[in-house]
Amino acid sequence: MQRGSDRLSVHRDDEMKHELQGLLRSGHPTRTEEWNDPEPFADDDPEVAYGPVTPGRGPTSLESVRLELARILSRGSFPAGPRELMRALDRRHAPDTLIQALERLPQRDRYESVQELAVALTRSRETESA
Repeated sequence: MQRGSDRLSVHRDDEMKHELQGLLRSGHPTRTEEWNDPEPFADDDPEVAYGPVTPGRGPTSLESVRLELARILSRGSFPAGPRELMRALDRRHAPDTLIQALERLPQRDRYESVQELAVALTRSRETESA
């Protein structure tokens, strides 16, 4: 029941819902220019909002990489080796840095889950930087 005490008209309400629909569905800004976003970035927003997640980025790198891989890959992608996973990531338009990280993994290894792959990626990144 509408009481008529809304500050905005029904039409403006619908317009605002339409503007925010992409942001609410995707979980990240959908505009190309930040000034055009309905809600610009805040200083304390998570790193994920600023670009693709790659191995070795931030203190919670394992969790970030696992989240990004799980978002892109399906259960049907496993078990698989690095080459098959690189093709799957490429088909799903994953960030190039994530695909390049898979190139550094041993080609004979096979991964049964996203967790195993994320651990291998973060471990290979740590051994390279050490």
